[in-house]
Amino acid sequence: MKVSIKNDERGLLFKDGNYTKCLKPGKHYFNPLIKYQVVTSDVNKSFDTNGKNINLFLGDHELLQELKVIDVQDYEIAIHFEDNKLVEVLKPGKYAFWNIMKIHEFIIIDIRNPEVQSEIDPSVYSNPMLAGFLSYCEVASYEKGILYYDNIIHKILEPGRYFFWKSPVHIAVKNIDLRQQQMDMTGQEIMTEDKISLRLNFICQYKIIDPLKVMEVKSFEEQLYIFLQLILREYIGSLKLDDLLLKKHEVGNYVLEKFQEKSSNYGVKFMFVGVKDIILPGDIKEILNTVLVAEKKAQANVITRREEVASTRSLLNTAKLMEENQTLYRLKELEFLEKICDKIGNISLTGGGSLLEQLNNLLSAKSVN
Repeated sequence: MKVSIKNDERGLLFKDGNYTKCLKPGKHYFNPLIKYQVVTSDVNKSFDTNGKNINLFLGDHELLQELKVIDVQDYEIAIHFEDNKLVEVLKPGKYAFWNIMKIHEFIIIDIRNPEVQSEIDPSVYSNPMLAGFLSYCEVASYEKGILYYDNIIHKILEPGRYFFWKSPVHIAVKNIDLRQQQMDMTGQEIMTEDKISLRLNFICQYKIIDPLKVMEVKSFEEQLYIFLQLILREYIGSLKLDDLLLKKHEVGNYVLEKFQEKSSNYGVKFMFVGVKDIILPGDIKEILNTVLVAEKKAQANVITRREEVASTRSLLNTAKLMEENQTLYRLKELEFLEKICDKIGNISLTGGGSLLEQLNNLLSAKSVN
């Protein structure tokens, strides 16, 4: 029996159904009386075991020199490259490839460690062939990520994109916003020392500086809100309404000081706190408006009396100067005459007496008529 093996082929020789050896390219002759079987294999493809267990062939050392054998464990996957090009991803199992016409290389991935190794080229894990084996998360430039393995904190992730192998380990990423944030307290009812119930709108601005510390606090924002309530009730409850209205800006300073004492416990930095609005009950508002109107009227009366006194004093000083200085008196007469002329077209004066006296008599006569 003659068998010809081409250059891009290898022959697997079986005798009585048992593998014997590998036949290289060329012509091979066999005794026809013996039951031989030759299975040709294309070296451009993976090693074909012809349905037999691959371990039957691995005892042939000459065959092994032309094969690349890889054994992928249950907790592994293998990325297969042919001539430096990614061709497939191998699941657990034992594989053999002809290492003759092509160069076969592999990256073995232990999926018990889910994070993609930094030495792997990004073009590899962005290949669509790996889509079913990978997941990813993104951490924005204003965030930090907390990476969990099986609900246990593993490490902090800086901004960027991270890829993870799908594995038995449960992976979760919690993104923490590091930008300045604001908490609003609206319509909070608080009673002052003089038993006046009012509503308060308050704001608190803060930044998270320690994400791990924040994660240690259950319902972080809720606890922060309650802490703010307690501080405000303590401080405003010690003030009368009038004092609160006068010291409104001091409320924020007091609360900020108390918050800063607890900032290390919460893992945050408090930037600003302050009163936005104080809303009074309707009857209290009416009383304050009445008091304010009365105060303004009293201030207006004081100003009016002050101006009247000043005006009278000025007239008195002018009269004294005119009495002492005839020239000034004459100028005043001329000024008086100019004002009259602006109102009247023609004026005729006869008789004696001063100009001022005649004008006075003339105006008095007109007013009687």
